[in-house]
Amino acid sequence: MPINVFMRIVYLILFLFGANSYFLLTEKPYVLPWVILSLAAVNLFPGFLWARVKKWRVKVVSHGAECLVVLVGSGVLSVVWHVLCFVFHLGTVREILLSAAWAFAVHFLLFWNGMISVYLSSVQLGIKHRAIGLLLGMVPIANIIMLRKIIKLTTAEVRDEEERQEKNRERFSMQVCKTKYPCLLVHGVFFRDSKMLNYWGRVPEELKLNGAKIFYGEHQSASGIEASAKELSERIRHIVKKTNCGKVNIIAHSKGGLDCRLAIAKMGIAPYVASLTTINTPHRGCEFAEYLLDKIPEETKNRIAKAYNTAAKKLGDKKPDFLAAVSDLTAEKCRALDSELGVPDGIFCQSVGSVIESASGGKFPLNFSYHLVKFFDGENDGLVSEKAFAFGERYRCLRPVGKRGISHGDMIDLNRENIEGFDVREFYVELVAELKQRGL
Repeated sequence: MPINVFMRIVYLILFLFGANSYFLLTEKPYVLPWVILSLAAVNLFPGFLWARVKKWRVKVVSHGAECLVVLVGSGVLSVVWHVLCFVFHLGTVREILLSAAWAFAVHFLLFWNGMISVYLSSVQLGIKHRAIGLLLGMVPIANIIMLRKIIKLTTAEVRDEEERQEKNRERFSMQVCKTKYPCLLVHGVFFRDSKMLNYWGRVPEELKLNGAKIFYGEHQSASGIEASAKELSERIRHIVKKTNCGKVNIIAHSKGGLDCRLAIAKMGIAPYVASLTTINTPHRGCEFAEYLLDKIPEETKNRIAKAYNTAAKKLGDKKPDFLAAVSDLTAEKCRALDSELGVPDGIFCQSVGSVIESASGGKFPLNFSYHLVKFFDGENDGLVSEKAFAFGERYRCLRPVGKRGISHGDMIDLNRENIEGFDVREFYVELVAELKQRGL
């Protein structure tokens, strides 16, 4: 029997003893310390002792999930016990009600222990399940269904992290992502590289665990392609000079791919680039962007741009230009740029794209933009058309089994979500491992 299953049974027995000890306490008060110890053990230790995961956050998720599992098992058995007490007159009505009140009180404490733990630490619950859980908390039957959903999500989250930890442990000595040249991760438009909230989610940590050396573009959130290309070319020269690495492997998402193509072709950094991998980049632009720019009144566009640029400056951008960034993503401009730049010689270039199967496959606001993009551009990832992705000597479009698909944000682990049929962290490990195999 696995240790976690064995300990779950032990905790269940301990909690059942404590929760249904009222009759015993009335006859033998001296067992109170043992009752308190048993209840304390179940409220403190599950998910921490014998947990296989090393990350403290995941240990807390594990603790909360285990508390809720014990709660459900003990709750059902406690109800059965008190029903039997009534049926077989194992005490007076008053005694049975007091026993039920004691059992309810200790279960109530365990419930909030588990819920607070998972609410504070779980990534996979997301805002939606947290909100629904709060709304349905006092609705009979619905709250039980929601509790089951929360347990399922959090136990799966712990299991996934355990499996990932074990996989990385087994291949640690291989350093599968230790490429000849370091990797430069380049973000897309309207985002910045931040240590507090990494644009690439859990991906950089996963790559580093497997031997990769990571740098970031560190360019502004919103600029025209030419301005961004200039920033990135300076950044690449700085990295090469500082580390003496010779070249970099660029992995660029969305508009970042266009910025890097122009930097390579026009800014003289081709000798410092070993490879360019574009992720969901609109190489042939977005027709819906042209439509919006054409239909939105000039005054409204300028007002939105001013508000964004003001906020971006406060967050660190020196010369943000909202309108230039958006205008450079139109189909007309991107197609002209794609035709002009072509594919650089001597640099391995590849591209990856993805699609979502329906609007529900994308988080806000991609679930809204999906229909608009589909109307103008067809199959898309919630923001960019599938027909705009292809570039370089190799192109892959990710289409997992199921109704969900993979959105523009999913490709950079923006929501830190474990998607059935698509392991984003493993995808990037394999992608970088392939670059290593190519001698890059």
